Amino acid sequence: MKREATRRPKWKISSSEESKVSISSTEQKDQRHLAVPFRGHITGGMRPGRKVIIFAVLDAHPDRFYIALTCGCGMSREPPLDVALEICVRFKERQVLRRACVRGAWGRADSAVPFFPFIKDQPFKMEMQCEHGRFRVFLDGQQLFDFHHRVAPLHLIDTLWIRGSVAITKLA
Repeated sequence: MKREATRRPKWKISSSEESKVSISSTEQKDQRHLAVPFRGHITGGMRPGRKVIIFAVLDAHPDRFYIALTCGCGMSREPPLDVALEICVRFKERQVLRRACVRGAWGRADSAVPFFPFIKDQPFKMEMQCEHGRFRVFLDGQQLFDFHHRVAPLHLIDTLWIRGSVAITKLA
């Protein structure tokens, strides 16, 4: 397999707000770094109190999109063996699936959500908060679901993947 030779932006934690993950780039054209498919490194990994915030806009005719928190960056377009949380949003079925992969074995997908919040061609804000026993995921300020940790230790969760029918506008 051929490895992609793409530059990844570095994620840095600001000293004033340790709970927030922020992205900084060495290049002036940051928009190129937010192109989908996206893969970015989370410096220091996840831990209780940290959160990843994604601002994005759905495509006009979306099929599905994926957001994943992984342990390492994997090879080429494939994620590594440990995926702490993969969220797959399917528009035709109006589903928000979540699952984890531990040492290469995918677990059963959870699909229950109180509502399907995504609207084609519209912006959204997804916040993934890391707590001691779970991730709490919010969409536009409303809790969407909890996902209990299956991968430990948490600091090994150090990469964010985004792909599919979505455009990233900002990461925090």
